[in-house]
Amino acid sequence: MGTQTSIQTSEKPLGRDELAQLVARDIAPGSFVNLGIGQPTLVSNYLTEDQNITLHTENGMLGMGPAAEGDEIDGDLINAGKIPVTELPGASYFHHADSFAIMRGGHLDICVLGAFQVSATGDLANWHTGAPDAIPAVGGAMDLATGAKDVFVMMTLLTREGVSKLVEQCTYPLTGVGCVTRVYTDKAVFLTGPEGVTVRETFGCTFEEIQELVPLPLKAA
Repeated sequence: MGTQTSIQTSEKPLGRDELAQLVARDIAPGSFVNLGIGQPTLVSNYLTEDQNITLHTENGMLGMGPAAEGDEIDGDLINAGKIPVTELPGASYFHHADSFAIMRGGHLDICVLGAFQVSATGDLANWHTGAPDAIPAVGGAMDLATGAKDVFVMMTLLTREGVSKLVEQCTYPLTGVGCVTRVYTDKAVFLTGPEGVTVRETFGCTFEEIQELVPLPLKAA
């Protein structure tokens, strides 16, 4: 019991910015990284100069900086989610096709994506819930999911209905198969792969409480 509960590292669940800060800390120095639309975009605000991270955005830019604010905002300088961003010294711009060649060619060390579901073996579903009135929007997610060397997911652990988004098998249309290596949620960080799911750390709850929420066998780190 002591080994399991010792992985709790916070008294409360993490907020979006706290989670983004954690992901930023976990990115290895010198990495080339793509941050997906939504929650992953926040990660750029917590990368340090010492890490020397090069951010890629699929609309054709390397060397993206944090989100732009106030006088920094340039309407022509946006990321894939149409959010105004800054550029770092040495930033470059290129054709959309070249951007996708970077994504598909295995040149990105990490991509950070949102998700509707992640399976125990790392399958990713993040473009369509299958609902009749939903608007499918895969964008470049399937290219990132299969092209990046590591795929990190940021999401809330539970849906608004209280159902786990980490599942034995995805019930939504897949974006990629066996591609997710790590899942960051407000309640825990999970490591996924062929041998199952390991809980690296928990936030505001114990390992046992996480196991009650997630409908698949979990191992404590």
